[in-house]
Amino acid sequence: MMNLKEKQDALVEEITLIPDAYERLGYIVECGKKAPGIPDDLRIDSFKIEGCLSQLWVVPEYKDGLCYFRSESDSAIVKGIAELLCNFYSEQAPSEIASTDADFLAEVGITQHLSPNRRNGLSHIVESIQRFARSCIADS
Repeated sequence: MMNLKEKQDALVEEITLIPDAYERLGYIVECGKKAPGIPDDLRIDSFKIEGCLSQLWVVPEYKDGLCYFRSESDSAIVKGIAELLCNFYSEQAPSEIASTDADFLAEVGITQHLSPNRRNGLSHIVESIQRFARSCIADS
């Protein structure tokens, strides 16, 4: 199992191999298309990410000392970004999640090509994931 630094390095390497910024966004959309999503019964307000123009749900789970995340959205680009972030933060200890931002997305040229509203939504996803991780720390 990779830690977040290793996951970040692998993602940066993989994404920077894609030369064109718009092809990188296409890669993100493909991540979303391949994602299993979540069942309708989990598309509830308590999992909904506020501050995102699209419908977006992130379902957190804490099991055996690690956090896991799944997502669903009605927007292909949002679903791809959420899936990338959910995969990035899943299978990690809450303390590591709480102390690691997703700044590397700017490094690889993803956030620069998003509208301000989409960038805002991305920050809300990270905040939601980190808030869940902090609650797991507080509960243990």
